[in-house]
Amino acid sequence: MSDARQRSDAMPAGTDVAIVGAGIVGLATAYRLLERLPDLRVTVLEKEADVAMHQSGHNSGVVHAGIYYAPGSLKARLCAEGKADLERFAERHDIPLEHCGKLIVAVTDDELPRLASLRERATANAVPGLEEVGPERIREIEPHAAGIGGLWSPTTGIVDFRRVSLAYAAEVRGRGGSIVLGAEVRSIQARGGQHVLETTLGTVSARAVVTCAGLHSDRVAAMTGPSDGVAPHIVPFRGDYYTLAPEARHLVRGLLYPVPDPRFPFLGVHFTRRIDGEVWAGPNAVLAFAREGYRRRDVSPRDLAETLAYPGFLRLARRYLGTGMAEMWRDVSKPAFVAELRRFIPEIDSSDLVAGPSGVRAQALNRDGSLADDFVLDEGDGVLHVRNAPSPAATSSLAIGRVLAETAMERFGLA
Repeated sequence: MSDARQRSDAMPAGTDVAIVGAGIVGLATAYRLLERLPDLRVTVLEKEADVAMHQSGHNSGVVHAGIYYAPGSLKARLCAEGKADLERFAERHDIPLEHCGKLIVAVTDDELPRLASLRERATANAVPGLEEVGPERIREIEPHAAGIGGLWSPTTGIVDFRRVSLAYAAEVRGRGGSIVLGAEVRSIQARGGQHVLETTLGTVSARAVVTCAGLHSDRVAAMTGPSDGVAPHIVPFRGDYYTLAPEARHLVRGLLYPVPDPRFPFLGVHFTRRIDGEVWAGPNAVLAFAREGYRRRDVSPRDLAETLAYPGFLRLARRYLGTGMAEMWRDVSKPAFVAELRRFIPEIDSSDLVAGPSGVRAQALNRDGSLADDFVLDEGDGVLHVRNAPSPAATSSLAIGRVLAETAMERFGLA
């Protein structure tokens, strides 16, 4: 699959289903719809000049096995289903996918109760091959890692999700769907049983709309009318990575993670082997000053003002001020970042780390300051919204797409 920039299809005058957003979830939804209904007219509208330009193209590439998610949640159910679907899709499309395994290590005694809770959760989610390990087994799996206890998930994998997204896009087009690039949606209005979407490239009418707008999901959802007052607001968090220099990559064989703090949706700094052989170290998690702010100097006055004015963010900031300050310090201080990494790989040195990529996570935040932890999907009159789709959304993309396709078929009479 070529990584060349995608071509744009022409804007149709009308379509059966308009999907807003050509990230991995939007493309998977279009693919699932066309699998079920080959004659359906499906149009994906994307504001960027290519597909998968934001979260889908900036993630770490981990194929999650379902360890972290609350049993019975959408995340737990759709991660397991989506992982199996993704593995089959990758095999059919000759996309490299490697089960390098994930090792979660506790390095202090006070982390062991959290590790035990995590094991209970992973067992409830039927994560295959899960193994509780001690120091000796930790060294067998990751010879350079520290740890007094851990969990080993041998079926956790890695893949290039941009390549997966491109394959979804090829399937959509191959099945008669269209992907219109450079078409930023400015408004969505209901008129005479149709939805009229005004874009920067013109107007298209649709019987039904599915919004998968990622970093702008709350704004796009608001175009279809006011919410019930409890819809989450998107707050962007930037994560910066270092990469291990080639001569230091031997320090990490697979995926090496800390025991997460259950109060936060972020997993903490960790080591991620990539499908191309690189090893990423990070990320931190700091407030981004723009929804598409991949650099520290990227600032959007509108985005920042909306974040600072949102009551939920102010409550979150007061609650976790100390943690936030520590994350900000690691963001600007390489020695502080290295010190955190050394908890897991004591041999690592500052010279082993090279400045790497960054990503921005669209974190849905409730008005009470709580973080929306699960996938959030809701619907209106002829519209489905994906309001929150953080990790493991890429792993779960085909399963999320199936749920959205089936819901659209049932609610909107597409069949």
